[in-house]
Amino acid sequence: MKTPNRIKPLVEEGLVDMVVRQLMSGKEAIIYVVKCGGDTRCAKVYKEAHQRSFRQAASYKEGRKVKNSRQARAMAKGSRYGRKMQEEVWQNAEVDALYRLGAAGVRVPQPYGCFEGVLLMELVMDAEGNAAPRLHDVELNEELALDYYAKLLHQVVLMLCAGVIHGDLSEYNILVDSGGLVIIDLPQAVDAAGNNNASAMLERDVANLTTFFSTFAPQLATTQYGKEIWALYQSGLLRPDTPLTGRIEVDNRQADVRDVLREIEQVKKEEETRLRFLQERAMLK
Repeated sequence: MKTPNRIKPLVEEGLVDMVVRQLMSGKEAIIYVVKCGGDTRCAKVYKEAHQRSFRQAASYKEGRKVKNSRQARAMAKGSRYGRKMQEEVWQNAEVDALYRLGAAGVRVPQPYGCFEGVLLMELVMDAEGNAAPRLHDVELNEELALDYYAKLLHQVVLMLCAGVIHGDLSEYNILVDSGGLVIIDLPQAVDAAGNNNASAMLERDVANLTTFFSTFAPQLATTQYGKEIWALYQSGLLRPDTPLTGRIEVDNRQADVRDVLREIEQVKKEEETRLRFLQERAMLK
């Protein structure tokens, strides 16, 4: 097929030999199958900001680091240079997440670098050598659904142990290759420790999986894995091999208001005593 304009610089640099076909078009990017030497890979061409349909992008950008203060100021002002920097940070977030998660044992595509807004990475394939299908398009039964759900929860835990939350995880951005499940689409990935929305995003990711798999295994519908995983993470107890129950204990005990008021009154008295002591010492000097 004709080489898209955004991929031409990669062809000129010898990074891509030819474009085979368009694989898919999503809300963030258009994916092409390309030839690189003797390898078949995919090229993810990110759409311009005004063409993207991803919602609430600002909440995902919170906590992301830039190279220097000049870039940070430009991004805050929304200048032309600042908008360019925002796009680079958005695109590089996926590359960084892929390397970080791959090193942590999460099943993600192997990245080969991001050049001029085009991410070159591994083409995830099925057993027949074709592009792997999305989880949404795979036929499931209860047994397979429970198996896949458990494996994906483990992937979510591995991601969080590496400090990363997908932020948009669902059956539409999980591929099923010859070896199992592969998580894709990470430009919106967030730093678990640097984003105030991290807990809500983690719980939503798990809720999306629970809703999908409970169609095949209804017993999953009442589980609370998202809240449990986040509670373990917050308490510093989450490890890759931490056993999960899907339940979380909720303290339903009513607060003793009188006891709380007594404690407040005691603190007030102690503060008054401290202030009187300071005043008396000042008068003696």
